[in-house]
Amino acid sequence: MHEAMSARVWRFAIPFLMALLAMPGPTWAQTTAGLLVQVQDSATGQPLGAATVGVPGTATVAQTDGQGRATLSPAPAAGTRIVVSLVGYRQVQMEVPAGGVPLQVRMGTEGPALEEVVITSTRTNARLEDLPTRVEVLGEEELTEENGIKPGNIASLLGDIAGTQIQPTSPTTGNADLRIQGLQGRYAQILRDGMPILGGYAGGFSILQIPPLDLRQAELIKGSSSTLYGGGAIAGLVNLVSKAPVLGQQELSATANQSTLQESNLNVFTSGRGKRMGYTFFAGGTRQRFVDVNKDGYTDVPDFANLVVHPRLFIYPRIGGKEGTLVAGYTGTTESRWAGRVVALENWAHRDTTYFTDNFTRRHTADLIYTQPLGRGTLTAKGVISGFRRRVMTNTVGFGANQRSYFSELSYLLPLGRHSIVLGANYNGEALRPGGYESALQNRYDFRTVGAFGQAVYMPTPTTTVEAGLRLDHHSRYGNFLLPRLALLQKVGKHTTLRLNGGLGYRAVVPYVNELDERAMPRIVPLTTAAERSAGCNGDVTYKGRLGDEATLTLSQGFFYTRLANPAELQGPNPNQADTTALAWVNASGPLISRGLESYLRLQARETELYLGYVYTQARRQYDALRPNVELAARHKVSTVLVHELGEHWGVGIEASYIGAQYVDQATTDALGRPQAPQRRTPGYVVAAAMVRYRTGRWTVVLNGENLNDYRQTRREAVLTGPTTNPSFGQLWAPIEGRVINLSVTYRLVRPTQR
Repeated sequence: MHEAMSARVWRFAIPFLMALLAMPGPTWAQTTAGLLVQVQDSATGQPLGAATVGVPGTATVAQTDGQGRATLSPAPAAGTRIVVSLVGYRQVQMEVPAGGVPLQVRMGTEGPALEEVVITSTRTNARLEDLPTRVEVLGEEELTEENGIKPGNIASLLGDIAGTQIQPTSPTTGNADLRIQGLQGRYAQILRDGMPILGGYAGGFSILQIPPLDLRQAELIKGSSSTLYGGGAIAGLVNLVSKAPVLGQQELSATANQSTLQESNLNVFTSGRGKRMGYTFFAGGTRQRFVDVNKDGYTDVPDFANLVVHPRLFIYPRIGGKEGTLVAGYTGTTESRWAGRVVALENWAHRDTTYFTDNFTRRHTADLIYTQPLGRGTLTAKGVISGFRRRVMTNTVGFGANQRSYFSELSYLLPLGRHSIVLGANYNGEALRPGGYESALQNRYDFRTVGAFGQAVYMPTPTTTVEAGLRLDHHSRYGNFLLPRLALLQKVGKHTTLRLNGGLGYRAVVPYVNELDERAMPRIVPLTTAAERSAGCNGDVTYKGRLGDEATLTLSQGFFYTRLANPAELQGPNPNQADTTALAWVNASGPLISRGLESYLRLQARETELYLGYVYTQARRQYDALRPNVELAARHKVSTVLVHELGEHWGVGIEASYIGAQYVDQATTDALGRPQAPQRRTPGYVVAAAMVRYRTGRWTVVLNGENLNDYRQTRREAVLTGPTTNPSFGQLWAPIEGRVINLSVTYRLVRPTQR
């Protein structure tokens, strides 16, 4: 059965991807009377207004508008030299190409300027340095690097951010959760282009199915963010921003990768845009063979095959002389994942006598985003609907369920000089329906939420920004929630900023979360819980400045605090152990509190970047004297990264992390029946990685090594115990897959569109 599923995925995937590689990109006509010039920031890709474009010694000159566009009329002849200049940027000189195609100009800042990044998740489209809310941003450069290191998904990339942790949840299937500031993954909200759909039952394997080649930017807001997008974002949110086409430019990128853990990847991205239409198209597949690293008879790396397809169509209508953007997209994901006892994977006849798990997931998502300047402001309408199906079979249980998720929002951004106001409303929900296989899940639900929100940004002085937000949600099961939020930014001199923000949040409890073992899901009884509520605050002091003319230095010291009331816990026998007893979500009698400190230093020179970060986390249950520590929340974490460019072609990078002691839950008696403490403390450990990159022309080759010191939890203890027919899982506090080496090759072609 498993081989049939994998074959279905790959019989379609391989010919499709190879045909896509050979597919010529469409062309878009240049319809302007003169020569259209598009000017962008080389680091961020954002359009640059007020840039001067002209032909030296003539009267042919123009200035770019807010979209970074300028038209030279009459159009200069092919071979004519033009000059583009803008204060704070290096002057660009180039020749007009033949054919009168639109000209793409990317300008770099003069010297090591401070980073300018535009954030979309806060809805104000403000620059990073002007936001009262602290946002961690992984830009196109970091995503390009990750594509060469781990092209299959973004899990390890998100885990590199201070205050986050990618936590493996199964020693056989390879599933993982994103933890933020010490809290479990169910308290983090994941958005795709500002729309939350990857939650609840549909959160299964989600961060393992999103490739970096398809993304332009990843934005992380830590701390309570429910005011922005509704319930769920108690620990924080991640907004994954898809790539968009560039005017007058076509792109074709393809990456092939192979690892020593028998993982093979093939990803393709292509895009193009004319004056009125554009497109992006991503298709990618991964084939992973199972690996038993420690030779204990169980898979440490699962066997799986997946395919992801993501086409998007862009239309640029003009209403009242102002250009809008309409984006229609579809995402399809299919995956077959098999794990457990090696003998069961090698011979299907053993399926009734030994442990295995077979997951088949399918996700279909359609979305629509329309942005239009209207009056003095901008109107944005967005909507998405997603269907997720997961079927599971093990040697002891079998079940299937479908989750339908939807989200819609209408908002209006009104700039008022230095100030701005955003008003909006949204309607969203999810419905779970059991179905299929040997036993049905006991839970079915249909949650709906209608909400209204407002945000105001007020700048009383050029150095002070205050952002206030208020949301009112009505949840069909859990009732009403009023969620205020307040953020403050104070600039001290030219280089120092102080941020302080806080707010309230909530989470609607759902029966199935990503960290659950498959065998536990049919045992969960219908919900009787109240919603979880939170109050939290974050703050930081950050210094950004230059060291001479060659380098910039960033120093930051921050803190975080979250108080979670009514925390929901799964009551019953350990859900990772073999048992048939019913499990129930219940609200605890007291709060859970997570607090800590974040510190980092970043030094950037022309060819070198050094990062050093430290996070202290204390996450404790105030209501449980026997298990006071939140499991798997490392008290100390130190990370360092050094990247150096060796001339035009070569680049190298090394990184190392120290993960401090964690607490894990355990049975109260050992194998001999002797009493044990309900929690035990794990040792700290170090993991190291290194990368070598070579670029020449359109080709990039990356040789990368992860966990080079081959640290494995299975070297210190067994992670599976009990009978082979139905083993018990221990909590994973360290890697189990060991050292991994991969080699990737990327081809990238960027060219102007032709008539």
